Amino acid sequence: MTNAFSRRPLTCALVVPNAELFFFFFFLLVSPRWPRPTPVASQVFHRRCPLLEFIIAAEASLAAFDRAANPFWQQNPKLCSGGELEQSRSQQKKMAGGGFTVDHGQADDYGGKLTASVIVTCLMAASGGLIFGYDIGISGGVTAMESFLKQFFPGILRRMEASQSDEYCVYDSQLLTAFTSSLYVAGLAASLVAGRLTRAVGRQKVMLFGGATFFVGSIINTAAVNVEMLILGRILLGFGVGFTNQATPVYLAETAPARWRGAFTAGFQLFIAVGVVVANLTNYGASHVRAWGWRLSLGLAAVPAAAIFLFSLLIPDTPSSLVARGRIDDAREALRRVRGGDADAELRAIERAVRDSAEMAQGAFRRIATRRYRPYLVMAVAIPLFQQLTGVIVIAFFSPVLFRTVGFGSDTALISAVILGVVNLVSLLISSIVVDRYGRKLLFMTGGAQMILSQVAVAWILGAAGQAALSRGHAVAVLVLLCTYSAGFGWSWGPLSWIIPGEIFPVEVRSAGQSISVAVNLGVTFLQAQIFLAMLCRFKAGTFVYYAAWVGVMTAFVAVFLPETRGVPLEAMPALWARHWYWRRFLATNDITEQMMRHYHNNKLLS
Repeated sequence: MTNAFSRRPLTCALVVPNAELFFFFFFLLVSPRWPRPTPVASQVFHRRCPLLEFIIAAEASLAAFDRAANPFWQQNPKLCSGGELEQSRSQQKKMAGGGFTVDHGQADDYGGKLTASVIVTCLMAASGGLIFGYDIGISGGVTAMESFLKQFFPGILRRMEASQSDEYCVYDSQLLTAFTSSLYVAGLAASLVAGRLTRAVGRQKVMLFGGATFFVGSIINTAAVNVEMLILGRILLGFGVGFTNQATPVYLAETAPARWRGAFTAGFQLFIAVGVVVANLTNYGASHVRAWGWRLSLGLAAVPAAAIFLFSLLIPDTPSSLVARGRIDDAREALRRVRGGDADAELRAIERAVRDSAEMAQGAFRRIATRRYRPYLVMAVAIPLFQQLTGVIVIAFFSPVLFRTVGFGSDTALISAVILGVVNLVSLLISSIVVDRYGRKLLFMTGGAQMILSQVAVAWILGAAGQAALSRGHAVAVLVLLCTYSAGFGWSWGPLSWIIPGEIFPVEVRSAGQSISVAVNLGVTFLQAQIFLAMLCRFKAGTFVYYAAWVGVMTAFVAVFLPETRGVPLEAMPALWARHWYWRRFLATNDITEQMMRHYHNNKLLS
């Protein structure tokens, strides 16, 4: 029990960590005085100028520099000078490799063909999201099973059986919080070292190791006889999640054709959603095995772990990673496998990119903190930070707990969680179809508005009910509103929080940037898992207003600070950011544009 005096510092303890994160991010955004690299005169461009190398290092395997075929360049003619747009049109047919356009086989700029091989390869890689999704869905479900609570958390079960207890505070247990959140501490640690591992041994090997680690953790959880074994298993699961979450989005971005990059990268979040649905269905079925159903739920985590392990054995590493480690023949074979034809032109471009960026890749974490990389660092922190502050933790981890809190029975709570997962999955499928057609910002805006309205409405219904159990009509309304929220998240912050970081980083800081993004994601998830049950106990319905306010902040941030990246080749990203009203102060537009043109003419990519 807490009295009125003790609640105030606890309330501050719940709110202040998120506020501190916000103010740290705000300082990162506005501070103009971070360490600056040595300036280079705008009239003189040395081949080893870091900014020039940044452009040179852009990976041609991701997207050929096809200005004529890509709508971005047609909509931004000022980025082309001296009639180069017309020149590139006239020279399209001479280009070697494959292209952005899949047009009757005429223009095959390398990187653009959508082959069966690249589809299968990317689907196998994206299945790495299964283990993360399964764990997200399974943890909240088992905590709603009475057999699990009786074995490990009997105090919570006693509070549930006490009719006079506050329903919002039944699950407020630090030990239960440790079970849920321990995975994310381990994932945070793993993500910080995964960047170096992906450079040293390749993306595919890191995914392989992540699947194996997750498999071992699931076995330990299945055999657990005390809380200590549970937490040990969760820690190993966390290492598996940290490794796969870092390597998989990079793998997809480096393998997918540029025109389909958004859809393929969204596949990772799609598999996360599939994992959540499978976990919720498993929980519902296992809940009817009264004595040991929780062991079945935790043990079946070994299935997606084995799947990503086996798939990682079957797929090649990315050509860029193979070239960086000196395996040129393997890189050529991997390119032929995913492109379905001759890959020599693309391989030469990758070799140039890797050679030119090798020197810059050293000290990537220090480099990304310098001024010219500020836009990318801000987004590496902001996007995953805001994703977790949408309140998705309510849906992802604690939806069965939430439904039981507001009066649903055990089975009803679990089946309601299944419904939420299915809605999220369907919305992700819609997002993967429209993200490369209508753009990222439109999805952010519509999804944000949808989530705000849904959360405020849920808060109003729960607040009006007070401590009383919800009537059937109000319970159905809460479920419908949470489904509306889940759909909004599913086609906005769900997939886009993986797409945006995966496509904006320059090659020389890509592994470091992705590591930062994953670390922030898991770190904030850990923080949210630590405080959510206590927030629900203290704030009750106000918890939803809290998250709705954050969604308003992040929607405004995206509208103001994020440029639209739809249809922009990866090597054109610097020019896009340099034209932005705010980020141009960190990047020189003229220097970037001139060097891009000079680089591609020098390397004869347009002749």
